[in-house]
Amino acid sequence: MASGAVANAPPAGGANDVSLEEPKKMTREDWRKKKELEEQRKLGNAPAEVDEEGKDINPHIPQYISSVPWYIDPSKRPTLKHQRPQPEKQKQYNSSGDWYKRGVQEHAVATRYRKGACENCGALTHKKKDCMERPRKVGAKYTGMNIAPDEHVQPQLMFDYDGKRDRWNGYNPEEHMKIVEEYSKVDLAKRTLKAQKLQEELASGKLEQVNSPRHQWGEEESNSQTERDHNSEDEDEDKYADDIDMPGQNFDSKRRITVRNLRIREDIAKYLRNLDPNSAYYDPKTRAMRENPYANTGKNPDEVGYAGDNFVRYTGDTISMAQTQLFAWEAYDKGSEVHLQADPTKLELLYKSFKVKKEDFKAQQKESILEKYGGQEHLDAPPAELLLAQTEDYVEYSRHGTVIKGQEKAIACSKYEEDVKINNHTCIWGSYWKEGKWGYKCCHSFVKYSYCTGEAGKEIANTEASLMEEQPEEAEHMTKPKTLMEIHQEKQKEKKKKKHKKSSNSDSEGEEKKKQEKLKKALNAEEARLLHIKEIMQLDERKRPYNSQYETREPTEEEMEAYRMKRQRPDDPMASFLGQ
Repeated sequence: MASGAVANAPPAGGANDVSLEEPKKMTREDWRKKKELEEQRKLGNAPAEVDEEGKDINPHIPQYISSVPWYIDPSKRPTLKHQRPQPEKQKQYNSSGDWYKRGVQEHAVATRYRKGACENCGALTHKKKDCMERPRKVGAKYTGMNIAPDEHVQPQLMFDYDGKRDRWNGYNPEEHMKIVEEYSKVDLAKRTLKAQKLQEELASGKLEQVNSPRHQWGEEESNSQTERDHNSEDEDEDKYADDIDMPGQNFDSKRRITVRNLRIREDIAKYLRNLDPNSAYYDPKTRAMRENPYANTGKNPDEVGYAGDNFVRYTGDTISMAQTQLFAWEAYDKGSEVHLQADPTKLELLYKSFKVKKEDFKAQQKESILEKYGGQEHLDAPPAELLLAQTEDYVEYSRHGTVIKGQEKAIACSKYEEDVKINNHTCIWGSYWKEGKWGYKCCHSFVKYSYCTGEAGKEIANTEASLMEEQPEEAEHMTKPKTLMEIHQEKQKEKKKKKHKKSSNSDSEGEEKKKQEKLKKALNAEEARLLHIKEIMQLDERKRPYNSQYETREPTEEEMEAYRMKRQRPDDPMASFLGQ
């Protein structure tokens, strides 16, 4: 027993050292008792095992899960700690409230160099090799002046799966209160402005002028009066105007049916108005035909019963309705509470007064600019013939382009100076052209900025041209006669050319003879090859030599010609007589 106790004793190290020796095997009696206890625990007759943290261990957990490996805990105490996540192996994530600091302003600037700071600028948050400032001639470490402020280093955040996908992480709810306060201030300003206008109207007595005969559409009294009449109703009506369905439409989610899709059975279908397949396109899904089906028939759109959906959409009051709706949107953005469906009368009056004010403002602005800078004469519209370059003046031209009857069309001037005549010339430079040269037409001079010589210059230029034409003719007549030596040399050259032609003809004949000899040799070789193949084909396959019918050399032209001449065609009716 002493020896066994010594063998099972812990090592000489500290008490916290874990022994890696294998535990003793259980006896049969201990094993049976252990199995019975497990059965009782599964049935609920015995209390469950408790681990070192005081938690119950489920007896139904399989043994290969609940058993502790001997190299982790040799005492094999009951626990499930080895199955749980190990804290030393878990990654540490930031909480959902952590976020980067925004708008951090570091105003504190050091007055002297601090140990460990950047030698160039003096900031503590980086070193000299990471400094982004221009390298100084003498660094802040030695001068102690112009110490740069420390940058704010953002924290390195590490979030888990949910933290990375949290769209509201880092959002400050107090920022939304600024928007609420801004809207509340705007609402309060509108209410105070309405109350102030009402007090002014009460004080001026404009409330009594409702039934006045001078109440007209475009006056200021009508605008203020209509605003006063509807001020009390705007708040209640605008609340429910957006929720009202358009007339003739029902937007129920279960039955979304619009009246525009319903038609009387007696009406002609749109696709039956013109059966030409190249006519207007009919969309069967929306039952719409945007183009005019009678477009290519020559009928006037006003005369036919149906001219397409676009014709109805862009005729009548549709355009003015769209302009009014656009004005309502712009007015609502600027603070006026108007709506096309909720209060059309108020919108119409406001739009008319707006157009009158806009025209008056444009006219006033134009007058003020003209009074300050002038230039009324430049605003007068030029005549239509200058704007459109078209007139009703009759002009008749000849076949040569000259004007016979009527006024000749004026030549359009360019931005450069034209018809500027210098040095006594009567024509401009470029009015004369001859043999690829430009000159003056008045004197036929090709020298720019030269003085005009008139008719005398023309005569001199003509005489020079005639002399230049006569010179090549004289040169032809003045050619020297050939000597006897030159004539003899030319004859020798002609003889050599004739000999060369004869030698070339003899060479071609020799080449043809060589080709014929090569072809004969190729034919003999082809016959020998065919005989050899015939002998090999009569042998047994197992006795044939390896690669006996294969040759790696590229055949020549004569061999290919011999192969074509000796090849036998099975479909040739005279093939049986070739060997005879």
